[in-house]
Amino acid sequence: MSTPSASASSRRLGRRLVQLAAGLTLYGASSALLVAAGLGLEPWNVLHQGLAELTGLSIGAVSIVVGAAVLLLWVPLRQRPGLGTVSNVFVVGLAMDGTLALLPDVRSLTLRVPLLLAGIVLNGMATGLYIAARFGPGPRDGLMTGLHRRTGRSVRLMRTAVEVAVVVTGFVLGGTIGVGTVLYAVSIGPLAQVFLRVFAVSPASAGSTVVAAATPERVILRP
Repeated sequence: MSTPSASASSRRLGRRLVQLAAGLTLYGASSALLVAAGLGLEPWNVLHQGLAELTGLSIGAVSIVVGAAVLLLWVPLRQRPGLGTVSNVFVVGLAMDGTLALLPDVRSLTLRVPLLLAGIVLNGMATGLYIAARFGPGPRDGLMTGLHRRTGRSVRLMRTAVEVAVVVTGFVLGGTIGVGTVLYAVSIGPLAQVFLRVFAVSPASAGSTVVAAATPERVILRP
């Protein structure tokens, strides 16, 4: 017979797993809305789109390949992945490609603007969902905190340096930057902060084998 504490722990774990799956799926779907809007992508997807143009792969497939490559960089940085880290690599890319396959070709600006706004808001919601689940950071977030720890430079500087590099590279390769890129940059922090509070899960008293080090919320929330 399970104790009340064990039952509560089981319910908490179940909720966190649901949040993780929902957050990562929604993240991929919301990113697909930004791609369909064609008014500018978030930094890493500028790179993914540019590489997709270069290789002929889908943007979701490129996202998976890049995520796996970034995860390999965790080894020299001595970062520890969690369940959320590994899931992020695959689920986001698959959800992005699946959503793009369902979306019609949108050409009218009167439809593209709402798609852009919906994509940004839902991306903020998705960020709050999967970070609040506390199963470890995504591979790209962990790269930034790993660089911070190894170099002693601020998280803000590491994030800025990495994202400027991926945006410039992606743009040169054919990725889309525009008003959506700027709007995303200034709004994702406040949106994620709101949804982190909405979806917060009280931490368990003991550690878990599927949880990595504390998720670096400051990577997302600080400009």
